[in-house]
Amino acid sequence: MKIVPLHPHLGARVEGVQLQAIDDATFAQVFDAFQEYSVLVFPAQRLIDEQQMAFSERFGPLERTIRAVGKEDRLHPNLVDLSNIDPDHDERLLGWNDRRMVYQSGNQLWHTDSSFKPVPAMASLLSGREVPPAGGETEFVSMRHAWDTLPEATRRRLEGRVVVHSILYSRSTIAPDLFDPEHERELAPVRQALVRANPVNGRQAIYIGSHAWYIEGMDHAESRTLLDDLLTHTTRPECVLQHRWTPWDLVMWDNRCVLHRGRPWDAARHKRVMRRTTIAGEGPTAEPPWATRTPVWDGIIAEGVGAGHPARTTARGTAR
Repeated sequence: MKIVPLHPHLGARVEGVQLQAIDDATFAQVFDAFQEYSVLVFPAQRLIDEQQMAFSERFGPLERTIRAVGKEDRLHPNLVDLSNIDPDHDERLLGWNDRRMVYQSGNQLWHTDSSFKPVPAMASLLSGREVPPAGGETEFVSMRHAWDTLPEATRRRLEGRVVVHSILYSRSTIAPDLFDPEHERELAPVRQALVRANPVNGRQAIYIGSHAWYIEGMDHAESRTLLDDLLTHTTRPECVLQHRWTPWDLVMWDNRCVLHRGRPWDAARHKRVMRRTTIAGEGPTAEPPWATRTPVWDGIIAEGVGAGHPARTTARGTAR
């Protein structure tokens, strides 16, 4: 097995291994590389769904996924189908004007998977079954590097802070009214620590992304400005690792310290079929994990949680 670094801050390509038949000694090397590089690319891994789930489970229990909007995208409780193929008509492709693809366009915002859940995900594994000839890349940035390069005064300002995360908030920056009342009841906002440490190597990272709504104990406008500034700092162009997909790549990333986003492609003309498994986290990052509804919260909701957010125009523009 050979490990080839891909970027100064994160990412490595793992060569010379077939994941459907990986032995314990080789897996231990992969595990160590994951802790070190945060993003691992495994080329040419022709895994069927059951093999992808089996490899993923070696890192820990798999997370159950949430229902998507407009269709059932779960092939299995632990496996998500991320594609633009109409489930009712195999030969029909869904363009970005379809409600289901509008929901998927939220993945074009910088985010970390499942930060809107009381126990956020540890890692995600994405298999590229069919990929478009252009576009559809996935980009990554390191929240560990972002923490390491913050001024000391800013670090002191962030330590001990808690952020309320909500997928209702993040998707509202794409389009209003994507969720029905049942979804809204299932997806109540949660509390996450703003600074997290890797339990294996102790390295700290900020923990932000599109689901990060506001910082507790701060004026809402001030907290939004701070979160947006942190996101800008984290996603500077020189910090971005872009993965250009080839068929049957498997890419794994650490949700505890990595932000990622998908890039647009011509969805009305080209298929993009991906399968994702998600490894569950070990526990909440803040106690209690559920956010408490406050009068300020009600006021924010009344104004529209995504109103004025820069992602509203950016994401809709790229999605089309």
